[in-house]
Amino acid sequence: MSAAGVDVRAEMEARAEAARGFLREKLEGAADVCVTCSFQAEDMVVLQLVREFVPDVPVIFLETGYHFAETIAYRDRMTAEWGLKLINVESEQSVAEQEAEFGILNQTAPDRCCAMRKVGPLFRALEGYRVWVTGLRRQQSKSRANLQVEESFALPSGHVLDKLNPLAEWTTRDVWQYAEAHGIPLLPLYERGYVSIGCEPCTSLPTDPNDPRSGRWGGQKLECGIHLQGQ
Repeated sequence: MSAAGVDVRAEMEARAEAARGFLREKLEGAADVCVTCSFQAEDMVVLQLVREFVPDVPVIFLETGYHFAETIAYRDRMTAEWGLKLINVESEQSVAEQEAEFGILNQTAPDRCCAMRKVGPLFRALEGYRVWVTGLRRQQSKSRANLQVEESFALPSGHVLDKLNPLAEWTTRDVWQYAEAHGIPLLPLYERGYVSIGCEPCTSLPTDPNDPRSGRWGGQKLECGIHLQGQ
């Protein structure tokens, strides 16, 4: 490995150790902790880090009914291999029921679709927790530029969680190097050129190489609505 490669690896490991120290301080002895996981690269990295301190942490996955088949297969594979305490959170309506009543909302009103299949179900699921850990990073989107490592997050009910974003300062390179160094297999969709992966109808290959989320929602928006508070 070249000197430059050693320096890059050392920088990644330093950030990983800082994340471990932060999580150790916040999670050891903490009650009612959960991790939200889309099974994208940064979520797998943060999940591995969290499980060093809370091995049986509940892993919340938003089962929207619109995911890529590859995402579901990878979720099931990693759940089995890592022995995850997976919680699949679903909308109150099935996809068929929603489409029968409202039509194809991901085409006509994507904000409403996200609210029904992601935001509402997650916020209901989070009512039972006090600490919420995510894999969010500032580099992911301009809408996340002000992301803090620790934030207070108030649900519509008034319930407040301590929201931890230990990878906030990590680069994409950090994430991928950590995954490689620590033997984390990644979602096969990356091999097809996807860089930010959500529901299949609303995810395409990136249209802007400098914007990882340019392939989401046909460029109509950058966020589903879950993480907009305080941004």
